[in-house]
Amino acid sequence: MNAPAAFAPLAVHPAEPGDPRLDAFVRGHEAGSFVHLPKWTAAVERGTRQRGHYLVAEQEGAVCGVLPLTEIRSPLFGNALVSTGFGTSGGILAADKRAAEALARAAWELAERLGCASAELRGGPVPAGWLASTGSYARFDRALPGTVEALLASIPRRQRAEVRRAQGFGLESSSGTDRRHRDAHYLVYAESVRNLGTPVFPRRLFEAALDAFGDEARIDLVWKDGRPLATMLSFTFEGCCSPYWGGGTREARQWRANDLVYYEVMRRALEAGCTRADFGRSKIGTGPWDRKRIWGFDEHPLTYAVRAADGAAPRAVNPLDPRYRLKIAAWQRLPLWAANRLGPVISRGLG
Repeated sequence: MNAPAAFAPLAVHPAEPGDPRLDAFVRGHEAGSFVHLPKWTAAVERGTRQRGHYLVAEQEGAVCGVLPLTEIRSPLFGNALVSTGFGTSGGILAADKRAAEALARAAWELAERLGCASAELRGGPVPAGWLASTGSYARFDRALPGTVEALLASIPRRQRAEVRRAQGFGLESSSGTDRRHRDAHYLVYAESVRNLGTPVFPRRLFEAALDAFGDEARIDLVWKDGRPLATMLSFTFEGCCSPYWGGGTREARQWRANDLVYYEVMRRALEAGCTRADFGRSKIGTGPWDRKRIWGFDEHPLTYAVRAADGAAPRAVNPLDPRYRLKIAAWQRLPLWAANRLGPVISRGLG
């Protein structure tokens, strides 16, 4: 007689490169996301040179759980094993509690073998023995209506007026992944995060992600007289568009370009057949968080989980930490060329 499935042997092991079952499991799971896909972990590894690990739970020959991980090493912020690296969500994706617990144990054992002082899960179930953290971040999303006309009408009145103002300024909107769009995206994004006091991610991270996701990724840009003002790099996953890396120049405010790029992202997603837009996470109490609330997106507080070695404290990378206030202010004053040179060196250790 066969053993009941609940008691059948369950094994956790590193993923085999190119295993097609992994994509199928992620895409079929209700909590699956594009950052759970193996190609995200591979793109992060190529783009940041931080080593990726991908754990698979398997039972009776079937995948019953996955956990994408990135080994983040930084002389400034310490070493950590993170799920998902350079993602705002992720964490354990499992068919049941038993598989989730097995993946959590395997992740912590891996962290200890690698000499990482802590492990982080950005979403998913909080395993026993891990510390839950809620209240630092919130995720924003919304349903997309059936038509472009309904989309504009669904935007809150104040932001709808801003979109219409932007449409009257002679701005140009474009979408693509060619060299022109990639160059303009990085130019705008780098200025945007410098103005926020944040080190910019390595350019090769964006390149690797665009190359890995192909038709499931795109850049939307808003231009004024040939100058890029606002940008958004988005991913599409199972009918959901996820605007992920975006920003605007200081000049963008004058022309309402930031509002227009939000609208253009949703408009193109709708035309491509998407039914939802996930605008990712923002730190509670910040300008980006307030902006997404003004746009009327649905807000969902995020719960992360962390486990640290005995006697060690979890790494501190939240820019709202008072310890970083003076450093952020100093970074905002850096010339853009200096911020773009130093930023990728620092940010690859943030993960």
